[in-house]
Amino acid sequence: MPVAASAIYFLNLRGDVLINRLYRDDVGGNMVDAFRTHIMQTKELGTCPVRQIGGCSFFYMRISNVYIVIVVSSNANVACAFKFVVEAVALFKSYFGGAFDEDAIRNNFVLIYELLDEIMDFGYPQNLSPEILKLYITQEGVRSPFSSKPADRPVPNATLQVTGAVGWRREGLVYKKNEVFLDIVESVNLLMSSKGSVLRCDVTGKILMKCFLSGMPDLKLGLNDKIGLEKESQLKSRPTKSGKTIELDDVTFHQCVNLTRFNSEKTVSFVPPDGEFELMKYRITEGVNLPFKVLPTIKELGRTRMEVNVKVKSVFGAKMFALGVVVKIPVPKQTAKTSFTVTSGRAKYNAAIDCLVWKIRKFPGQTEPTLSAEVELISTMAEKKSWTRPPIQMEFQVPMFTASGLRVRFLKVWEKSGYNTVEWVRYITKAGSYEIRC
Repeated sequence: MPVAASAIYFLNLRGDVLINRLYRDDVGGNMVDAFRTHIMQTKELGTCPVRQIGGCSFFYMRISNVYIVIVVSSNANVACAFKFVVEAVALFKSYFGGAFDEDAIRNNFVLIYELLDEIMDFGYPQNLSPEILKLYITQEGVRSPFSSKPADRPVPNATLQVTGAVGWRREGLVYKKNEVFLDIVESVNLLMSSKGSVLRCDVTGKILMKCFLSGMPDLKLGLNDKIGLEKESQLKSRPTKSGKTIELDDVTFHQCVNLTRFNSEKTVSFVPPDGEFELMKYRITEGVNLPFKVLPTIKELGRTRMEVNVKVKSVFGAKMFALGVVVKIPVPKQTAKTSFTVTSGRAKYNAAIDCLVWKIRKFPGQTEPTLSAEVELISTMAEKKSWTRPPIQMEFQVPMFTASGLRVRFLKVWEKSGYNTVEWVRYITKAGSYEIRC
């Protein structure tokens, strides 16, 4: 459920109440005294931002020299509460010229009370968009003399924004060249055993967009996800075309996406914000295409020598390449000397992290460079403890490759003026937690 705040308090560092607003009658007016006594005076402000006192919960955050405290008497969404605080502070800053501190609150308490009545109703958050609120709360805040931020320009032709239809985009935008940039950025998380079996593997991805489009365009994005293709074939009464399909898990969208249409047609349709934004995030756990396979062999020869052989095979296409590949191979702390032989790139011993660091600036696809190293260890008189081998770690970036297999089938732009649009699509796969036990 969303936040059901009973009260909100603005306190200074001494605990004095600057402004407060009671939204419900299920808490008493002395709640701030409990916050001072049990939290502020006990010097436990930095331990946890959520505390329970009696039958109430206190969510608090410090911004500059002001504490914002939300009091709830029921089981509320903590993340939503802190998101509300962050958005509310951004709203106040837009009215106060970029400043939010004790002086700004004292100079603008009438305006803050008016805004608090608009952005929260009976404890539930409402619209916090500065562009929309400034359409009917036109009072200007007292600007700090130290603020250099220029005043925001009024939003023209914002009829749709007042109704809440498209609160993230203003009308009247005009560009000479209408362009849409779409980036699919994925991070591969892998944990592989020393025998080559995958213990954990998933892909987290996000679709980033940068839109420079005139007017009020309506975009439709088609992906090769299994559910979307099956729904499309049902609506068009034709079989699905052959090709790889994927199953998306844990999908979250930007607020501009039409969720009603997505639930019914499984298509991502939206009116985009102007500029750069994150359209959606997702996770995939099945059918992951690993960009690299690592085959390590580490032999301990007595107490003073080790042999390390590591082969890294790129699985992606021969016409593709990876950039900034770094392989970190752990060695014992008592390493004294190392010697290397690599077929590609450069390697060195980094004593600060106890690793052999192998760097390959450009890694072509379908190749198998190898590293061979001899490690000399310092002999100690103490009884040798068994060395717990940390996993080998990799860092990389592979352009135009997706480990999930996600592909953009189409990106359609419709606008009533019918202008032509240039679409740019790019794929990038990075290493999240890419570890191989040795």
